[in-house]
Amino acid sequence: MRLYAVEGLGVSIGGVDLVREVSFAVEPGRCTALVGASGSGKSLSCLAPFGLSAGIASGSVRFEGRELIGLSEEDLRSIRARAGFVFQHPLTALTPHLKIGAQLTEAATALGAPRPDRRALAAMLDRVGLASPDAKLDAYPHRLSGGERQRVLIAVAIAHGPTLLVADEPTSALDANLRHAIMEVLARLRDDGLGLLLVSHDLALVARHADEIVVLDGGRVAETGNVDAVTTDPMSEVTKALIAASPRLDDLAPLLPPVGTTLMEAQDIHVDFRAPGWRGGRIAAVKGASLAIAEGEALALVGASGSGKSTLARAIGRIGPCDSGTISWRGEALPSRRDMRREHRAMMQAVFQDPAASLDPQWTVVDSVAEPLRYLMPELTPAERRSRAIEALETVELGAAFADRRPAGLSGGQAQRVAIARALVASPDLLILDEATSALDVLVAGRILELLERLQRERGLAILMITHDLAVARRLCHRIAVMEAGRIVEEGPADRIVGAPEHAATRRLLGQP
Repeated sequence: MRLYAVEGLGVSIGGVDLVREVSFAVEPGRCTALVGASGSGKSLSCLAPFGLSAGIASGSVRFEGRELIGLSEEDLRSIRARAGFVFQHPLTALTPHLKIGAQLTEAATALGAPRPDRRALAAMLDRVGLASPDAKLDAYPHRLSGGERQRVLIAVAIAHGPTLLVADEPTSALDANLRHAIMEVLARLRDDGLGLLLVSHDLALVARHADEIVVLDGGRVAETGNVDAVTTDPMSEVTKALIAASPRLDDLAPLLPPVGTTLMEAQDIHVDFRAPGWRGGRIAAVKGASLAIAEGEALALVGASGSGKSTLARAIGRIGPCDSGTISWRGEALPSRRDMRREHRAMMQAVFQDPAASLDPQWTVVDSVAEPLRYLMPELTPAERRSRAIEALETVELGAAFADRRPAGLSGGQAQRVAIARALVASPDLLILDEATSALDVLVAGRILELLERLQRERGLAILMITHDLAVARRLCHRIAVMEAGRIVEEGPADRIVGAPEHAATRRLLGQP
């Protein structure tokens, strides 16, 4: 008997068919991967049969021999307890007001198992490679890095010992080493009989870890088969495009726009956080980091999950704590975060890692984009704010047609463009991008990178890009700075960093010994 069998699956929302005649299966101990462009129906195909989306499912879907289509919500809830789910955006999937230990306890007891003790909870986090697992039990989700939250979400999903794991982009926020480390964890679980249904845009990861692959396009199956056959000899144009769009370290060096004089300089930045738990103490997240960005320059800040790159970027943008150090703008020291004025805020704007979480679900797109203008340009009328917001949407190739939509009606790529439009609406000189393409499929990510390249050329926009993907960094950025354990351990031209890395941390990011 198959663990999970999908035959002729259809999913409709509001009478519109978004998924049609999709069929695949997941066997115990094996991995089936769904890949495709944003909006191709991957997530709907995974989640709708379990009642975890707004879509109405049709066809036949059997889990452990039981038909899911047509079941009541109560029956689906009991069946969902036999599966584990890893969602695409960990910050929105985790409960913000509960500590990590409480969320693990809730998941572990879902099927009536006894309450685990603290040592067992810490072992769950250690199992997915989370550093200092005991201390993390007392942390709230917002105190963890994006990669740490992703690993917590995986630990929560497998805490009750499911037979099937449905993983929607489970490694998108992780660096190369951690991506494979997490997949190795899942591989060990598969050795114990866990079936894995994986949604991923990382074709290299799929090629290494999946057994079967299903390529979706426009809600239909474009190609399916053994993963080696599909990735080495693709038959459909969609699969060929996905493979061609994947950035590679051996691509030709890009032609980047020239840079100007120094725009921003950060010197000897230190950031400490209070350690969670009753013992207290301080954790040094950034330790004496220094870097500079010129006008029109793109600088990539790369490093493993938890290395401090997002914390440093937030300190530079004055949107996060900075315990000591100086930040200069065109040669003049910037005031502290508390004393920043409107004109200072307008100079630097940020795009965060999870666009869906950064957009208010109750607001329209145009209201979200116009929001910064209420504070930064209070002299504008509501009509002028709306006009500027629509101009920003047109800049990111969305336009007025998206103005009155809400975030729930946007794909991941569209939500990211809205987030970029909101950052651009006040005409900043520096854009801070925190993993702006990590959660997107390669086709959409490529279009976002093309958009950023155009903004560099046309606006002379400086960019500080936080990423774990050196291939992406090499495509967009003039220079790369590598962080490890809160310090910048290597810095230089992108081609030199990729072609001749000097520090062990850089070599690990490149997958080298």
